[in-house]
Amino acid sequence: MTIAEIADEYYLSLDTVKKIIYSKKNDRHLTYAPTVESAVRYMDAGMIEEWIQCYLLLTRKALTGQEESGKQEKQEKQEKLYFGVVKFPLRLIGRDELTGSNNDPAHVQDEDAAAFPPLVIEYTEGKFHCPVQQEILAALKQRKVNAYPAVIGMNGSDDYRRFMKYYGTVLHYVNDVEG
Repeated sequence: MTIAEIADEYYLSLDTVKKIIYSKKNDRHLTYAPTVESAVRYMDAGMIEEWIQCYLLLTRKALTGQEESGKQEKQEKQEKLYFGVVKFPLRLIGRDELTGSNNDPAHVQDEDAAAFPPLVIEYTEGKFHCPVQQEILAALKQRKVNAYPAVIGMNGSDDYRRFMKYYGTVLHYVNDVEG
């Protein structure tokens, strides 16, 4: 549609429609970085899935081996849904998640927590899992951090409905990229 057609259909001035369109185009010029701030900006632009794909590809945090092929088959059958960048209580991730990762979290401890990316959490069958960021999760728990920004992914509408019923109104979006 042309700008004039959009203005007529929604009873807006041409200048208002232009402002809306051009501001949306500027939102699309995002710069990826593996940080909470970058993820929040992608979320605000409605592109959190793109941020996650960049993060997983560029940091080589993809699932490996048998686990990957089984999950890929299951995910192909179901739509992947994401729930923003939220302040996530780490206690919701079971203790069994820290599976004795061979990677020493000491180097993560020494870094500034603000430089960490948000956690990528999976919510399946009523449970939260952190399959790709064990080092960061271990460092946060070792520092006794109670809540940390996270993006929550779900497969299909059943998990989404269950998540929204129990957590949809409890978890709050991270929207302040400065602090």
